[in-house]
Amino acid sequence: MKKGLLLWMIALIAIAMLTACSSGDEESDKDSSAAANVEVNEEGFPIVDEEIELSLMAPGTGMAEWEDMPTMQEYSEMTNINMTYTTPPLSDFQTKLNLAFASGDVADIIYGAGTTNLTPAMEVDYGQQGVLLPLEDLIAEHAPNLQKVLDENPDIKKSITTVDGHIYSLPRIADGPTSNWYLGPLWYNGQWLDTLNVEELPKTTEEFYDLLVRFKTEDPNGNGEADEIPLVDVKMNSIRSWLLGAFGMKEWGIEEIDGEIRYAPITENYKEYLTYMNKLYEEKLLDPETFSQSDEQKKAKGQANRVGVFSDWYSFFTTGETEEEALNNPMYQPLTSPVSDEAVIPLNPGITRGTFSITKGNPSPEATIRWIDYFYSQEGFQFLNEGPEGHLWEEQDGERVYLDTPEQFESSEDHRGTLTPDYGISTPTLSGPIEGKEQSEFEKFIETETEERIIPYAEVPFPLVYLTGEEQDNINSIEVDLESYVEQMEAKFITGVEPLSNWDKYVETIKNMKIEDYIQVHQDAYDRWAES
Repeated sequence: MKKGLLLWMIALIAIAMLTACSSGDEESDKDSSAAANVEVNEEGFPIVDEEIELSLMAPGTGMAEWEDMPTMQEYSEMTNINMTYTTPPLSDFQTKLNLAFASGDVADIIYGAGTTNLTPAMEVDYGQQGVLLPLEDLIAEHAPNLQKVLDENPDIKKSITTVDGHIYSLPRIADGPTSNWYLGPLWYNGQWLDTLNVEELPKTTEEFYDLLVRFKTEDPNGNGEADEIPLVDVKMNSIRSWLLGAFGMKEWGIEEIDGEIRYAPITENYKEYLTYMNKLYEEKLLDPETFSQSDEQKKAKGQANRVGVFSDWYSFFTTGETEEEALNNPMYQPLTSPVSDEAVIPLNPGITRGTFSITKGNPSPEATIRWIDYFYSQEGFQFLNEGPEGHLWEEQDGERVYLDTPEQFESSEDHRGTLTPDYGISTPTLSGPIEGKEQSEFEKFIETETEERIIPYAEVPFPLVYLTGEEQDNINSIEVDLESYVEQMEAKFITGVEPLSNWDKYVETIKNMKIEDYIQVHQDAYDRWAES
């Protein structure tokens, strides 16, 4: 009797559980079906008349939860599209994204990943598997702002179209002075230049060397000690790209020269660069701790007024000065050398790929593409970048007036990071100067320096291309060991641990690492890009 009663109770529990699951599944299916069948308004707001729910995965910077950000709250009200956010820390995002792909439990939208986390190879792979939806038809039908950008900029369209002819992810497209920067520029210590009465910046490698010698020997910081460091960096990762250009190279790797692809680290130009840098190192004009120090240690030297030439996004990030004081720190003038009579530096193409993808489980791709299209307009970027009225700004007499930063924040940028996701990650948008916003003196300075010392000399080292699966496999089998070896040998050649008399041995080692195959893959990819 007891056994029968027990079986009867188990059966009831099982039925209840099945009913609950069925009810939950039905509710979920109903929500999904409602989102899938919702009518999309092709103009204005709201995007849909009936609210729908979508899920979004993005890297978080830790400034605030996305559901608490006024920008996302207001945009939800404007569009009638509510988001469920998954925002693991930026440092963990790639791992979490890979796990989501592997499990099949991926959000409806992947936002702000950028090329590092959603690589071109991943775009191609997951696009061809059907995990990422092709976007070109959705753009043509429902994204007029983005379609206009692509129509007016064929190179952008080429750069986000994969080898199978599809667009699987949208870019961040940058405009404005700093969008041309390949990385943070080189800066001179203006106080030192004033002390030494330097009226004209070096234009050749010989003149640059002579100025570094003066920085080292003439006590420009005025403390009576021989503690000056003429040129400073961390593992050459910041100054390398600028100095390579003096020897006729645009990139520390694959670069395009008049339609031909070459690998710069095996050229005679690169040997001349190493010879020059070894001379600077041996004479202690390049910081002896270049290959052992951290960025924090480098900045500490800058704040102690011990460095003459250094790289950073803005000079005051290293020197600790105010923006006003930083107006006295000029940007590096690109150099020529005995082996290159034309100055060249790398140019940023102004496109970051992998910033927005729609996955196969998304119930309303049409509404989703309309949701993101707004941010490819000037009005949309301004909203994304500075948030809604009442936080960073307010309107007075028809003009935007900027408000004081609340006391709990160290800077207006820290405050902005709590208002919008357009902070510290690659957001999908058409970024640029804010319309009607008056430039500060520092912003005018940056624009002038960029126009004079970067734009006339800058070239894109190699366009943004996509590889076939076979090409990617070929690259993967070569690239890691190749890059590791070249990096290791650069440090050895510059510090003199490896004499430059062993150059031929170094080149032969790289040739044995299938460098010709590596170059050919990139040549084929470039040719496809150029012909498309």
